[in-house]
Amino acid sequence: MNNAGSLPEIIAVVPAAGIGSRMQAECPKQYLTIGHQTLIEHAIAALLRHPRITRVIVAISPQDSHFRHLPIAADRRVDVVSGGAERATSVMAGLAHAGDAGWVLVHDAARPCLHPDDLDRLLALTATSQVGGILAAPVRDTMKRAEAGVAAVAHTVDRQNLWHALTPQLFPLALLKACLERALREGATITDEASALEYCGYHPELVAGRADNIKVTQPEDLALATFYLSQFSLQESA
Repeated sequence: MNNAGSLPEIIAVVPAAGIGSRMQAECPKQYLTIGHQTLIEHAIAALLRHPRITRVIVAISPQDSHFRHLPIAADRRVDVVSGGAERATSVMAGLAHAGDAGWVLVHDAARPCLHPDDLDRLLALTATSQVGGILAAPVRDTMKRAEAGVAAVAHTVDRQNLWHALTPQLFPLALLKACLERALREGATITDEASALEYCGYHPELVAGRADNIKVTQPEDLALATFYLSQFSLQESA
């Protein structure tokens, strides 16, 4: 692990104002549990275990009645802000609360399986990059493009140079804020933080990450995330 004392501190933002309707659950997906912790607790804990991450800002819905009851909400390193209807507005709310931090890390609340080795490799960008980058995994499966509006194959997409975008995503705070502000002002489609930088002409670096850093989106993902976390625990205790 890097010497935290010689490198800039990192502020993390966790957008968590969504409702996760695809999970078919009674609560937002970030509050589903694995073991004794919710998904968002696993996600935040993975960030706080790294010595360079000094603060985590969680952007929740103004109607959220769950987060304040979690034990992690009492951690002095965790701040809470009101998020928005879209991911980008929640991230902007977190950035507004981050002060003059040099670098900001954005991580999905429903991505509980972040491995410390991946986080180390991503944070190393602060020593070599002025743009930042994202964790990503090369596409392994054959990719098909469908006919417009029809569940039928139009053609096979060449998977060479295709990557699955993961989180965390790491950028200089001022650069990310400027790019998000412009993209939102101009009505661009922003699916993740990197897409805001791409819209403004920047090229974030791709940092190869583990495929088990999954986002819990569908009901079957919860069982898979549970398995991955159990494997992590076994490896740590070995």
